Amino acid sequence: MGVSGVHNVHYVEWGPRDAERVVVCAHGYSGNARDFDYLARALAPDTRVICIDMAGRGESDWLRTPLEYNFAQFLADINGLLASLRLKRVDWIGTSMGGLLGMLLASQPSTPVRSLVMNDVGAFLPADALRAIAANLRSPERFASLDEVEAHMRRTHSDWGDLTEGQWRHLAIHGARETEGGYRLHFDPQITRLLQPIAFSPGIFLWGAWYRVRCPVLLLRGERSRILPPSVVQAMLHAKPDTESVEIEGVGHVPALMDEAQIGVVRNFLDGLEDKDQWPRLPSSSYPASSRMPAHSPGRSSASGR
Repeated sequence: MGVSGVHNVHYVEWGPRDAERVVVCAHGYSGNARDFDYLARALAPDTRVICIDMAGRGESDWLRTPLEYNFAQFLADINGLLASLRLKRVDWIGTSMGGLLGMLLASQPSTPVRSLVMNDVGAFLPADALRAIAANLRSPERFASLDEVEAHMRRTHSDWGDLTEGQWRHLAIHGARETEGGYRLHFDPQITRLLQPIAFSPGIFLWGAWYRVRCPVLLLRGERSRILPPSVVQAMLHAKPDTESVEIEGVGHVPALMDEAQIGVVRNFLDGLEDKDQWPRLPSSSYPASSRMPAHSPGRSSASGR
């Protein structure tokens, strides 16, 4: 076990537990499970949706040191969660870092990933774009009010596009936690330290994983994205010609997956995997269930959880 020992991984669950289709959603670097509320609510009538808070984000536990926030740890947590929920076959929707985790998981032998949606991230991440993300994470440690949090979200998430007043408020409410004397962003400040050395690297190369992905893929790109340049999209399509690619107009990094048009693109991809008649149309509550499960460091997995 790593120095973090056992820690809890929180997830938000939507839809019927006996649905044929199970979707797992994984957020971006500083995001959390509630980023997917709009998408999950739209899918929930006939789909079980599991939205994960990765360690150090949202309601999941913080780890002891910054170095423990790495992909090996995240993948161990994901595998432990899937085992705990007894999920052997899932459709994966990942935004930014969540898309990379999905690609790495899909590249493994005997992967549980049946299909993969990569939201504005690819097999290569340019260094200049990583520096921009690192700069965005330099934020005040405390906010006096929720209005200040929302103003911060509007500034740092401006590339998400023309969100509604309600959507901005949603991001503020779930992107911060109330503390004595104000609000703090809903992630461990230590995660910001990991991007500092990465931002001064030549970039992140994950082509080896992309070449091993065999499942159907939908690649979403924000029109103004610097993280996913058109040249990377073209190289990915050349390596895997059956990949579906959609560019979302008027946004950068990342498409928020909150409006009907963007949700429709994802829904059409999922529905196209098989005949629609094979998926049960079951009634479901529009409200999510929230759960936590214990997870371990790489090399250990937990069979418990709820």
